[in-house]
Amino acid sequence: MKAILLVSLALAVLFTVGQCSGRGNCKVEEKGSTLQVLHVYSSCSPFRPSGSSPSLSWEETVLQMQTKDEARLEYLSSLVAGKSAVPIASGRQMMQSPTYIVRAKIGTPPQTLLLAMDTSSDAAWIPCTGCAGCPASTHFSPPKSTTFKNVSCGAPQCHLMPKSTCEGGACSFNVSYGVSTIAGNLSQDTVTLATDAVPGYTFGCVRRATGSSMPPQGLLGLGRGPLSLLSQTQSLYKSTFSYCLPSFKSPNFAGSLRLGPTGQPLRIKYTHLLKNPRRSSLYYVNLVGIKVGRRVVDIPPGAFAFNPVTGAGTVIDSGTVFTRLVEPAYAAVRNEFRRRMGKNTTVTSLGGFDTCYTVPVTVPTITFMFQGMNVTLPQDNFLIHSTAGSTTCLAMAAAPDNVNSVLNVIANMQQQNHRILFDVPNSRLGVARELCS
Repeated sequence: MKAILLVSLALAVLFTVGQCSGRGNCKVEEKGSTLQVLHVYSSCSPFRPSGSSPSLSWEETVLQMQTKDEARLEYLSSLVAGKSAVPIASGRQMMQSPTYIVRAKIGTPPQTLLLAMDTSSDAAWIPCTGCAGCPASTHFSPPKSTTFKNVSCGAPQCHLMPKSTCEGGACSFNVSYGVSTIAGNLSQDTVTLATDAVPGYTFGCVRRATGSSMPPQGLLGLGRGPLSLLSQTQSLYKSTFSYCLPSFKSPNFAGSLRLGPTGQPLRIKYTHLLKNPRRSSLYYVNLVGIKVGRRVVDIPPGAFAFNPVTGAGTVIDSGTVFTRLVEPAYAAVRNEFRRRMGKNTTVTSLGGFDTCYTVPVTVPTITFMFQGMNVTLPQDNFLIHSTAGSTTCLAMAAAPDNVNSVLNVIANMQQQNHRILFDVPNSRLGVARELCS
């Protein structure tokens, strides 16, 4: 019975995806500084499962979401704990199953690649032609680009990457991450985003990979570090960008990434961005409370407190699917949610979700309370329903036991169909409701 419910949940989360082939516009002409954001399993994505039994692939994908989220949480926790010193590998665990991707053109003449959008990473890295061990996918071919060059060992960019080495005068890297290693050269070439050409963009050109989880596509780091897109394009985009992530139920399954201050929403609520000098790439915000219905949940003091030394606090992340709260905070929210559901409702579990109901229910609202703004979530941003309509789950969870228990992560399901604006010069994060599908 549990297996049947799991299959139903899987199909519910992504049921419209199987129906949207031909409905999504996969030939969108990107204009100005705005890129189309695709879910990795949209009808326009080459990474979407295919074959005679696509429903099985969807089932496997959804049932693995929380497991891969745990890997993502482990990666983020290693960052805040100061265990990882390899920015070129940032987001690699997420990259086993990236959530949102954008198109970029690299080189002269341009070669089109798909890059995973990651707000918790800095550097960009691209699988290059001839890469030993890289999955069979589209690779960037340096010999075909007249503007490609390797970064020299003495270049400032080489010194920005920890543990860089020198091979034949070129800046090289050989990093270990989990069971895999990634090696290559730090390189430069023209990168075109929508219609904006960025000459001399520094990225990691991957030449060799070992292990079982090398991703098929590259990474676009949207963090705040010196090798990130924001730092390398500061004069063009003023360290400002926003995105709107499409819902799982979107028929087109596509949103947008808007680079620079031009065209950003005027009517938007802001909260202050906090900066951890030990991990300056991460976007910390001051989450001060959570309301279930009209009641502010009694959450233990310190559960949301920002502490740069321990890494404690709350981050906004584009690569985690379901919001994770430290255990005391999640338990308080979950218990208040259950209380509001009433004594006559029976709580069940489903997969990694521990607050589910198998009868039609009326649910309370959930509001994230940040310093300076409140964000009340639509139900699609915090509930998952089975196809049969008989199971409804609260789509949040506590941080896994095997990761740093001091970090709260506001994930992409809770961000969907909102315009999230990162205004780094003014140290603020904006949120506005927007149907971006």
